[in-house]
Amino acid sequence: MRVVNYNFERSFQENEVKNGLAATRAKLGDSPSKEELKLAFSCIDLTTLGAEDTREKGRLLAGKVSLFPRHFIELPNVAAICVYPTLVETVRENLKDHKVGIAAVAAGFPSSMTFIEVKELETAMAVEAGASEIDIVISVGTFLEGNTDLMMQEISRIKKSCGDAHLKVILETGALKTAENIWKASMMAMQAGADFIKTSTGKMEPAATPEAAWVMCSAIKEFYEKTGMKVGFKAAGGIVESTDALFYIAIVREILGEEWLNPQLFRIGASRLANNLLTSITEEKISYF
Repeated sequence: MRVVNYNFERSFQENEVKNGLAATRAKLGDSPSKEELKLAFSCIDLTTLGAEDTREKGRLLAGKVSLFPRHFIELPNVAAICVYPTLVETVRENLKDHKVGIAAVAAGFPSSMTFIEVKELETAMAVEAGASEIDIVISVGTFLEGNTDLMMQEISRIKKSCGDAHLKVILETGALKTAENIWKASMMAMQAGADFIKTSTGKMEPAATPEAAWVMCSAIKEFYEKTGMKVGFKAAGGIVESTDALFYIAIVREILGEEWLNPQLFRIGASRLANNLLTSITEEKISYF
């Protein structure tokens, strides 16, 4: 666990986040550049997390990602494919573009309501199967009941089970409800070892919101200023339209700057967004994925 002396608590003025978002939205142009759209596409974690997912679906998705550079020569590929642990091996065997990461949700996703030993084992098994990134959810109930030390200990233990894989920690901001809780959970997840903090699972409403993104990016900025450690930000859940993705990019740019706008430090978890961005870029209706 990273040991840093700072206060986890912070209060937010009533209009602080609202005014910041309004000013950021006002800077967005009516016609986004192709480069900005390409950036958004390059930061996508192409996600399929349905109960009906099959190995065949994983094989086909990996195949489409592998062949993407042949069909769209001038475009970057997605950052990663995100699946359940049981599909990791299938994706690994069929993914030929080795610049694309393999992300697995693990540790009792999406509720995190299981034993820490199970969380550690599932994480380790997903990495062994070929996952280069692990997405987990904080124990929201544990956090809300005030047992934050236990929540942080769990993240730290899971981080060790990741080995060389990057750990993305999902806050499930819709359940945390307040800016103060989102800030506190962000800071605690980063101190516990998160390489990324992520808004949502996409399994509950509200999912990703600009308000949560603003608070989380502000926490990342303060954590960086105090530690020198760069933690990534991932928005996920309900991000479908190109304009939504561009607004999250604008938030990251406003708070963290251009150096965070790359797949190493910024991701968007999405499924339908990929085709919509391709449509915006090419100005033709695309249904590739």
